[in-house]
Amino acid sequence: MTYYVGVDIGGTFTDFVAFDIAKNTITAWKNPSTPAEPFDGVMDGLRKIPNLEAVSRLRLGTTIATNAILQRNGAKVAYVTTKGFRDIPFIQHGNRKSHYDMTWIKAKPLVLRRHCYEVDERLDQNGNVLTHLDDDEIIALARKIGDECEVEAVAVNFLFSYINPSHELRVKRIFSDQLPDMPLSISYEVLPKWKEYERASTTLADAYVKPLVARSFASMKKRFAAVGLDGRVAVMKSNGGESSFAGAAAQPIQMTVSGPTGGVVASRAMSKLIDEPNIVTLDMGGTSTDCATIINGAERFTTNFQIEWGLPIQIPMIDVRSIGAGGGSIAWIDKGDLLQVGPQSAGADPAPACYGRGGIEPTVTDSNLVLGRLNSQEFLGGKMNVDLELARKAVERVAKKLGMGIEETANAIVQIANNSMVGALRSVLLEKGHDPRDFTLLGFGGAGPLHICDLMELEGIPRGIVPIHPGQFSALGFVMTDARTDKQRTIQQTSLHFDIATSNKMMEELVELAVNELRSQGYTQVLEIYRNIDLRYFGQNYELQIPFTAERFDEKSLEDLWKRYHEAHDARFNFYIPGETIEIVNLSISVVAPTPKPKLAKIAKGTGTPLSVDEREIWFDKTFFATKVYDRSDLLADMFVDGPAIIREDSATTILRPGYQVKADAYGNLIINKKRG
Repeated sequence: MTYYVGVDIGGTFTDFVAFDIAKNTITAWKNPSTPAEPFDGVMDGLRKIPNLEAVSRLRLGTTIATNAILQRNGAKVAYVTTKGFRDIPFIQHGNRKSHYDMTWIKAKPLVLRRHCYEVDERLDQNGNVLTHLDDDEIIALARKIGDECEVEAVAVNFLFSYINPSHELRVKRIFSDQLPDMPLSISYEVLPKWKEYERASTTLADAYVKPLVARSFASMKKRFAAVGLDGRVAVMKSNGGESSFAGAAAQPIQMTVSGPTGGVVASRAMSKLIDEPNIVTLDMGGTSTDCATIINGAERFTTNFQIEWGLPIQIPMIDVRSIGAGGGSIAWIDKGDLLQVGPQSAGADPAPACYGRGGIEPTVTDSNLVLGRLNSQEFLGGKMNVDLELARKAVERVAKKLGMGIEETANAIVQIANNSMVGALRSVLLEKGHDPRDFTLLGFGGAGPLHICDLMELEGIPRGIVPIHPGQFSALGFVMTDARTDKQRTIQQTSLHFDIATSNKMMEELVELAVNELRSQGYTQVLEIYRNIDLRYFGQNYELQIPFTAERFDEKSLEDLWKRYHEAHDARFNFYIPGETIEIVNLSISVVAPTPKPKLAKIAKGTGTPLSVDEREIWFDKTFFATKVYDRSDLLADMFVDGPAIIREDSATTILRPGYQVKADAYGNLIINKKRG
């Protein structure tokens, strides 16, 4: 018996999925998270696997890097840059988050100005050396930084180093000799692309989290080794692939959105399995909601990501939009006596009030319990009882301030959370030029199925899916993923003057670099190589990424590339400019090492509607409705249920609004449609 195991460490629960390769079976379960020491929660959950020796691969989704940046508890970083450019991290951009808000203050960079150092070196825009690097100056600087006990990591970012990295590589060698124990990030290895501020911000973020991640991973590796799992644990990266502990620790910024990518990977697999080409995901957990899109069966990638507004991190990652709306999101009254929900979360400690762990503030989970959408005796399949009276008392605290009834207030809390999630859906649909009516909403996470029908109604999405194992769907994505590495580099060519030889050489170097990185981490299987090109019309400021299907540039492949860019621009912006000069900005290479994946089994067929197991009153909009309760395990393929209805299972509860119908497909997924008439 051999297992692939996925572990998704969330703010409230840690999710587990075990894939038995020989039997092609999947087992899923949850355990409460342990925020003070996340690894304790992981080990508690792994005890359900009878023999850890049978685990051939364990993939871990972690928020270590993300939380360190969000909570500002990373390392004290020294920033080393070209003379005259030490203030780039502070100047940032000239735009504003709130144009008319005079109290708005731009995000603080991840470095103090007193820790910014200039080096007398200079390259021109073509990478030619104007001012040579002085080794003695770098040695003196390394010693000065080493004498400052505050500094825990170093970030190096020289002007035009993405074209010629020789000066940054020399600084790396000298610092390695002078400060062998000091973590160091250089921009050429982290982000070898143009745009000085974006490179500075990304390199600083990598250095900022590097010491913390290194310590955490060293501790994890030691504890995994103690239970016999050393060498078989991988970490999920933001691009949806896995990496070894050593690879992730070398570039920890690659784990910025480690956890949410699993749900997108699983959604891509689901898209292909049931032939649903266009999917928008709704991953609602205890702390946040994450949304992404699958278009024509493929996930979307981006390098336009900001960990905070104004702090870009431009590594390749799955395009996921996150908001602070989850089951644990706290309802509160603002200074204008208006009801707000989130982004503050009760998390796992003290948790929602109904958990009985000391929380007293009302949350979305408490509100769903008050409205009858959750049953206090059936939480996590009856394995965890929650207290309805504690939930009512918490909601009542806010209701009294608003002069409203408890149920009305609970409904308002749920509706405000729903409206926040509609905003997240629109950010990946309407803002990208997509019509919600062309998509299917895939709802998962512990709370996604509770709200999927509400959001279909609000956003006009005609079809919904609650997949198998919805509460552990991201962890399921971890066992479906592959090892992957992405490399990118600025090239700056145009369709009028394109240097084929230089461009081919750069592409070959990127492929070799990516392949060697995976090989060094022990991936010996046949590798898949994907090439993408960032293009724009000459004079534009933003690019579109176009897949490049050929292995090399030649006249024929370039002609096809220009044609597909015009088509992509027309699809995205509803116009294109025939004959206009096209600028190539970046080359992007993705190399994938495929791994075994589960093949989901079909379930038995049935007819009609299953017998209900219970009936209870549920509040919909303005009043209570008598609502039948069904066990999901009773819905065989082709069986259906009309709303209003509750479909319960261990990891989630699906709420079906009046006027909707759900039908089980061949694999046990719940397909939701609005009834006609």
